[in-house]
Amino acid sequence: MNMSKRATHLVVFVLVAGGTTWPLTPATAQRAPGVSGRVSVLDKGDKQAPDVGNAVVWLTSTRRAAVVPDTVQIVTVDKSFRPRVVVVPVGSVVSFPNSDPFDHNVFSLSQEGAFDLGLYGRGKAKSTQFPRAGIIRVYCNVHANMTAAVVLRDSPWHAQPSGDGSFSIVNVPPGEYTLHAWHERSAELPPQTVTVGLEGLSGLEIRLDARGHKFVQHTDKLGQPYARRGRRY
Repeated sequence: MNMSKRATHLVVFVLVAGGTTWPLTPATAQRAPGVSGRVSVLDKGDKQAPDVGNAVVWLTSTRRAAVVPDTVQIVTVDKSFRPRVVVVPVGSVVSFPNSDPFDHNVFSLSQEGAFDLGLYGRGKAKSTQFPRAGIIRVYCNVHANMTAAVVLRDSPWHAQPSGDGSFSIVNVPPGEYTLHAWHERSAELPPQTVTVGLEGLSGLEIRLDARGHKFVQHTDKLGQPYARRGRRY
């Protein structure tokens, strides 16, 4: 798997509300407003990328906040992972049900959460838990074209945009945060400081530039090119 950096240019335009800060207490979080805006991904040919929904936006703070692990599914169907990208809290479990009439072998070599679920057939599911924050690149050892990403965050404030790029992060207490954004064909957004006021924060415009992305075929779980093996399915 090639994890080399890709040449990208990223710009963020931020409209900031008032700057009063409160402690991140559970009571505050329950009544806190949200952070919202829009993400755009510029693709080759200066076109807007149609898969902006695969981006992830999140906030971090120097004040620790509790995260609650979740359990989610990424289904293997038609030789693809659906959804292609998920964002979940640290400690979450991701299950990979197989809906295809042939075997898959879901794996990752990512340092933050390497795993290998082995071969399993239709109607079966295997899962793995992710204890650390990071971006886990997920592949199938049988089908070279299959790829997904699990984005693990150690804060509760994260979201994926809808098809038009709009996003909303709920229950963000007033205070100062670091804004992050990522898309699989773009480098991560350089950290940006934002201030959430008593009324929340809206009007964020996050622009990611994926025009410099170059496709590099990952290797199989043994670090070997897929092209050297006979096709099974």
